[in-house]
Amino acid sequence: MTSPWLPKPTLHGDRVTLRPFTAADAEAMGIILADPEVLRLTGSVTSTAEIAQACPVPDERTRDWYATRTEVDERLDLAIIDSATGALVGEAVLNDYDANSSSANFRTLIGPEGRGRGLGTEAARLIIGYGFEKIGLHRIGLDVYAVNSRAQHVYESVGFVVEGIKRDAFAFDGEYVDEVWMSILADEWAAHRGRPGLAARG
Repeated sequence: MTSPWLPKPTLHGDRVTLRPFTAADAEAMGIILADPEVLRLTGSVTSTAEIAQACPVPDERTRDWYATRTEVDERLDLAIIDSATGALVGEAVLNDYDANSSSANFRTLIGPEGRGRGLGTEAARLIIGYGFEKIGLHRIGLDVYAVNSRAQHVYESVGFVVEGIKRDAFAFDGEYVDEVWMSILADEWAAHRGRPGLAARG
């Protein structure tokens, strides 16, 4: 039986292209993953001291990770390429697939070179649309820390709905922050295709 997760697609938008990772992408991703804002807002570290120790040179585990993304079934990891510059600026991922409930988790991160220009929003629409329309998912969920208001705004702008709050779920430098749970369903996507504001006005 053919898997809907393979082969990995290339998705084209106006501002970004999402494409499968290659082994060579580990270098650019190493720099992005060591970015202080990425580390703090994704919960990858728990203190400012850990941020100061982050190394932008990818280790062997990271290199192997990106070299093998095209072979992995039941998840989708795509590189976000800035159409204006051709640079790799982040990643968009569907993971934690549950075949029984036809659901998956969405996560994304954008490095400093890709922020503030709508690249993350378009990348989210592209991969979420693929998840519903090509893979056949029923539900896509995510969690985001409350301190990451920019990301939450992006998720809401493409149709994610807040389901609940996990209070004081994470601590950074000893200060607790909430975790926001969000999701979008296939019928909601079909109604607005990632543009709920336009659908409401239409």
